[in-house]
Amino acid sequence: MAELEFYGAAQTVTGSMHLLHLRDGTFVLDCGLFQGQRAESQHHNRTFPMPPAEMGDLLLSHAHIDHSGNIPGLVRQGFSAPIYATAATCDLCDVMLADSAHIQEEDARFWNEKRARTPAERVQPLYTLDDARAAVKLFRPVGYNQWQAFADGAAAQWIEAGHILGSACIMVAVHQDRPMHILFTGDLGRSNIPILRDPPCPLPRADYLITECTYADRHHANPMDMKDKLVRIINETAAAGGKVIIPAFAVGRTQMIVYYLCQALAEGSLKPLPVFVDSPLSVQATEVFMKHPECYDAEARDFWFRRGDIFGTKWVNYITAVEESKALNDRKEPCVIIASSGMCEAGRILHHLKNNVENEANTVIIVGFMAQHTLGRRIVERREEIKIFGRMYKLLCRVEILNGFSAHADADDFARCLGPIASDLRAAFVVHGEGSQLTAMTDILTRAGCKTVHVPAPGERFTL
Repeated sequence: MAELEFYGAAQTVTGSMHLLHLRDGTFVLDCGLFQGQRAESQHHNRTFPMPPAEMGDLLLSHAHIDHSGNIPGLVRQGFSAPIYATAATCDLCDVMLADSAHIQEEDARFWNEKRARTPAERVQPLYTLDDARAAVKLFRPVGYNQWQAFADGAAAQWIEAGHILGSACIMVAVHQDRPMHILFTGDLGRSNIPILRDPPCPLPRADYLITECTYADRHHANPMDMKDKLVRIINETAAAGGKVIIPAFAVGRTQMIVYYLCQALAEGSLKPLPVFVDSPLSVQATEVFMKHPECYDAEARDFWFRRGDIFGTKWVNYITAVEESKALNDRKEPCVIIASSGMCEAGRILHHLKNNVENEANTVIIVGFMAQHTLGRRIVERREEIKIFGRMYKLLCRVEILNGFSAHADADDFARCLGPIASDLRAAFVVHGEGSQLTAMTDILTRAGCKTVHVPAPGERFTL
């Protein structure tokens, strides 16, 4: 008998974690960090559906923190089984989990120094750098399209997902009491996204499907148009004597933008100017991207063979040192500054915004979704004033929104990749979404012929 249990990313978009109960143990699909209100997040991330020491192997779809970020917490509480992921995912997790651990330790330190009024209110970090290092030792790299046994009569295969470097859909084959195939999409990517290969459309047929639905209720702009728009905005800003500030996620989005700029420079459509990537994590992530050309699509491989460098390491200034970051504030000539975090809530991007938003010659380019109640959203809304580090600044600079950079599948991508296999499914389970997203994915699968679609609640279990 096999059962699926849904724990994280059930009727929400964060903290991906699902359990596969088989006759010889319980195995884990993803172990992401739940991100939300502090008290809720702390409780959820410290609580697991069963003792971690009793869990079997973990099958990881990709390195994004909402899918991998609580692995050190799992290890901290006794998990010691192998963690299988693609080689690129293993390398990304090496740097991303260490970065996350640093954030956990700094968050606890800040709380204890600034907020805790009594010893009882002091907190321990969710996990530490030592926990992250212990977790990384459990990782076992697997190749795309190769089967990896993880239980008696059960094996898994990692299939290109086209979402971020190393991302995969996971096909689980169980040959026990009742042979079956379970397909877990992880986060499904898009076609025609630069650097990465496209996900296969349609995806392989299966008996059961676990699918994300993050953008199932919308249609993205064409990613092929984004490079031209990006280059045009940069050239116009430089001609006006201004700087371009781009808040971008450290993994995936930053590398995509730099790749586009390198292409444009080689083509002659971008006028040469200094480009700075100001984020230690972005620098480390880019090094991982450079280490894994086997993940590139045909266009990126061709550019790599011709140029020897698709991330501009001889042209782009990659900054890690704090003093070098601060020195950017004194630059007067046109340049491009790419810094995380993507939603402008923390990190070095705040300093660059503070020093540049009141200059009409400058431009802020928003290249990703900005959640409500974030500084990024207030910039998108073009508020007259925005608060940074407790002080109000006039938003006088130019603001441009480029919505075509998303690496998540949209409604059309889901229909192409999942529609042709829907009628063969015994059941589908829709996760990693809320409200209209869940409804939209249910409609996509139902219209394509899937007879049974579940939207599991946290803790709900299904016999397969």
